[in-house]
Amino acid sequence: MKVLYINTLYSPYIRGGAELSLKLLVEGMQAKGHEVVVLSMVPEQGLKVDFENGVKVYRAGLKNFYWPYSEKKHPTANRMAWHFRDSYNAGMKSYVAEVLEKEKPDLVSCHNLAGWSVAVYDEIQKFGVPIIQVLHDLYLLCANSNMYKGDSPCDKICLSCKILRINHQKQSLKVTAVVGISKSILGRFEQQGYFANAQKYVIHNTRSIPDPGPKEKRIGNIKLRIGYLGTLSQIKGIEWLMAEFQHSKINASLLIAGKGKSEYEDFLQTKVNDLRIQFLGQVVPAEFFKEIDVLVVPSLWEEPLGMVAIEALAHHIPVIANRAGGLKETVIDGVNGLFCEAKNPNSLGNAMEKLSSDADLYNWLSGNARDSVSEILDGNRLIQAYEKVMENAIKTKRT
Repeated sequence: MKVLYINTLYSPYIRGGAELSLKLLVEGMQAKGHEVVVLSMVPEQGLKVDFENGVKVYRAGLKNFYWPYSEKKHPTANRMAWHFRDSYNAGMKSYVAEVLEKEKPDLVSCHNLAGWSVAVYDEIQKFGVPIIQVLHDLYLLCANSNMYKGDSPCDKICLSCKILRINHQKQSLKVTAVVGISKSILGRFEQQGYFANAQKYVIHNTRSIPDPGPKEKRIGNIKLRIGYLGTLSQIKGIEWLMAEFQHSKINASLLIAGKGKSEYEDFLQTKVNDLRIQFLGQVVPAEFFKEIDVLVVPSLWEEPLGMVAIEALAHHIPVIANRAGGLKETVIDGVNGLFCEAKNPNSLGNAMEKLSSDADLYNWLSGNARDSVSEILDGNRLIQAYEKVMENAIKTKRT
């Protein structure tokens, strides 16, 4: 089977979990003997080819007003113009047509399409091979990819996104199979009537994480090392975490790892008046997990899956998470972690206090953590599941 994967970015250009997960999938499929090719984007115009860890990667220059993955902040009018073009970027279709003609894949697996837009569906359909759409975020519903506006998540699609996504539901009818990385994200699209003609699957992403061994058991009220790992942004709930931690009087430290926009990082620094809080910047996750006892994932939006929670659990670390989105499929309240709720801000502080004061509870959660995600950590499970999706998509296209 020959598969063309289309994504906004590809290794070594990695901005988040989607790129990491795609790399594991592509390399895993190639290791199983399938022929794989990747089509991704870069700022420079034109189409070039290189090889990344043995994988053939086409890198196409984005045809839009600017490259969105830089620190530069663009005026509102420019951003709106970018998103308007991105609602159907016909200029990107020529790259897709060229690669399809050169590579002649049996099917195309689309992942994050920001920059590419749903225009790619038309070119793939014209070529006559099945389309598989993997949902890593909410891009096909929301121009910001997260259904979050101002200070709160969106309960419904706003007017601007209705305009920018006016034809996306219709375009989704061209998809042969759709894969949600969680039940939560697939359900969001089904509620909006997307992918009515598609075969539907849920396949959790994976990570290759060796077992580092269990955490040392807590005894009494020894210092609790609380960690946060991820992008520093309001949508990730970092301000909520900092406020609740500073309000608490627990014997604990808070280690914040990750980067964000420089002005927002400066803003967060002004919010700190507690010597127990440290900003670490970029870290190696495996090393960071050695330094913490519990991870907090306070995301205010509905995380499609919340891979950082899975990574922590794989390191025998309990997770405190906002009860929303895909996090509800990996964090099990009272088994491998505790839930808090953004609508009840004090619930986060209460959860931290509970783990600080109750060593038996902590040890129970930590003892269950890795086993609770063992199936997700099985890379063979991921490859076999996608092979089945692809085989069924090809059969469907032939009938």
